[in-house]
Amino acid sequence: MPAGTVRTIEVKRLGLVPYEAALELQRQLVDERKAQRIPDQLLLLQHPPVITLGVKVRGDRAHVLAGPDELARQGVGLVETGRGGDVTYHGPGQLVGYPILDLNPDRLDVHRYVRDLEEVLIQVAASFGIAATRQPGLTGAWVGDEKLAAIGVRIARWVTSHGFALNVANDLRHFDLIVPCGITGKGVTSLERLLGRAVSMDEVASATISAFEAVFSRVPA
Repeated sequence: MPAGTVRTIEVKRLGLVPYEAALELQRQLVDERKAQRIPDQLLLLQHPPVITLGVKVRGDRAHVLAGPDELARQGVGLVETGRGGDVTYHGPGQLVGYPILDLNPDRLDVHRYVRDLEEVLIQVAASFGIAATRQPGLTGAWVGDEKLAAIGVRIARWVTSHGFALNVANDLRHFDLIVPCGITGKGVTSLERLLGRAVSMDEVASATISAFEAVFSRVPA
């Protein structure tokens, strides 16, 4: 890419999407991005209730505290996935972001990519007056010892997929079904809980787009 070239990003607000359908969409877009047929993408969506297992614990249910019958009773799915990390939960009221970015040629650093995603989430929280931070040795955005947003990524030939999940107004009781991200002794929180009021998902999505474009130096496609 020539020096000074402006990188564009296409943002898709997709609403409520089943997790498996979002996986397939990501696979298609990653292939398209690798072939340089599309610009960078940012998918913003929500999932029906689902627990996902990262590659670290694929086939291992130790951090899923509820059995199959209890998950079925609560209408929560269980899916093995190709992202990094441990176990996490997605559900309505949580803003999930899947960046499909080509990190070539100037961002070939996995650690930096994860830190940049954290910076996006910290800036989004700040736009609502919340001082989120990083936790040493952990990923995500935190308020005290409570996780506000989780991160789990996949990078293949320097094209990214999977991404982040920001708790906006979701039912935090569902996190009791798991050991979130395999981390004990920590809690989870949401923008709505921290602010003590209802929060517009559209407003959070708009703040996320602005922060993402700023941190990753992208402009709308």
